[in-house]
Amino acid sequence: MAKMRLRKGDRVYIISGKDKGKEGRILRRDVSRELIVVENVNIVTKSSRPTQKNPRGGLIKMESPINAAKAMLVCPSCGRPTRVGRAFLDSGAKVRICKKCGEVVDKA
Repeated sequence: MAKMRLRKGDRVYIISGKDKGKEGRILRRDVSRELIVVENVNIVTKSSRPTQKNPRGGLIKMESPINAAKAMLVCPSCGRPTRVGRAFLDSGAKVRICKKCGEVVDKA
């Protein structure tokens, strides 16, 4: 199993599936099953029972997980979808880098 290089809060571009071409931020991720939940992507309708919080119940629209392989990181500096690389700085810190422009995305 490959290591997941996407993190919570990353802006991603969806490259395949019914939501191809959409962008959003990662809300949650499940590393063991390689799934991510992206805001406003893969919206499903769920039926909910009446509770004290929601006394009427009814249909709720919510995001459903998608496979992490369907998303690419959007580089903050160049703004394009890119693959994620790893590198070491002179100080010895491990960082994620953009494969297109070579800029540091953030610390790994």
